[in-house]
Amino acid sequence: EKLAEYTGSKHCVTVSSGTDSLLIALMALGVGAGDEVITVPYTWISTAEVIALLGAKPAFVDIRTDTLNMDETLLETAITEKTKAIMPVSIYGQCSDMDAINEIAQKYNLPVVEDAAQSFGATYKDKKSCNLSTIGSTSFFPSKPLGCYGDGGALFTNNDELAEKFRWIRVHGQECKHHHPILGINGRMDTIQAAILLEILEVFPDEVRSREEIGQNYSAGLINVEDLETPRIGKNNSSVYAQYTILSKQREEIQQLLKKKDIPSVSYYSVPLHLQPVFKNLGHQIRDFSVSEKVANECLSLPMSPYLSREDQARVILTISRKYDPTNIA
Repeated sequence: EKLAEYTGSKHCVTVSSGTDSLLIALMALGVGAGDEVITVPYTWISTAEVIALLGAKPAFVDIRTDTLNMDETLLETAITEKTKAIMPVSIYGQCSDMDAINEIAQKYNLPVVEDAAQSFGATYKDKKSCNLSTIGSTSFFPSKPLGCYGDGGALFTNNDELAEKFRWIRVHGQECKHHHPILGINGRMDTIQAAILLEILEVFPDEVRSREEIGQNYSAGLINVEDLETPRIGKNNSSVYAQYTILSKQREEIQQLLKKKDIPSVSYYSVPLHLQPVFKNLGHQIRDFSVSEKVANECLSLPMSPYLSREDQARVILTISRKYDPTNIA
């Protein structure tokens, strides 16, 4: 109820993880063998993994050079008679161009599942992530903007029938005791994690504001560093900066310099999904999705938390900035 109220969605169904929330969403939509689900190759493997687990085919489209989200201008070319759903990913804390994606989906009578594992709390045209399409799916893994102390996730929809299916599927397809009209999984949220989320939700709006401020401080501090791109936030978006991710051809050099100063950094999704061995059967090659590959080769996520101190953030910025002035490196 609290999560639904926060997003403005009619229904919220809590589940055991972000991965299970995606799986349940596709199960409720009837995705199965022979179907295709359109998504992006620059994301965590769960996004495409759940498609393949149901016997369907992940159909990839490349990402935009600015927001790093699905390039909606490529979407229509990927739709076939086998397409069952579209799954954009709200990467690093901001949403895709959901109006454009929804318009194309409506044209072909397709549902849209927003993989909002990293964008809970963000907005698109002043509407909350998770309430922007047919289904919103998110994760409460501890590293996410709203995190519990283990695994957890949630599904959001304004469709009564889908919400009912979510509830059945998360308890082994059970409509009522000893009556299982559909196949399901053991996908319930643990009560302890629910209790933790209720407490964190009380301070979450403040955390969102802190994340935005810290993200903006990073961008202001790094704006003049050569050969480095800071995140670009879409004109209709706010970001919760699930990760603050820079792009640089000098990624390894920057990462080693940070390591020497005991500052952690991570190259997330450094091998895009179309080049993962498990999806070799899809027949993709290097250069099939050039933007995703460029970002995968250059991305580096810096320390990010709503409780990151100004002093620690200044140390990160200073360390990266001095990289280009060797006389200043201690």
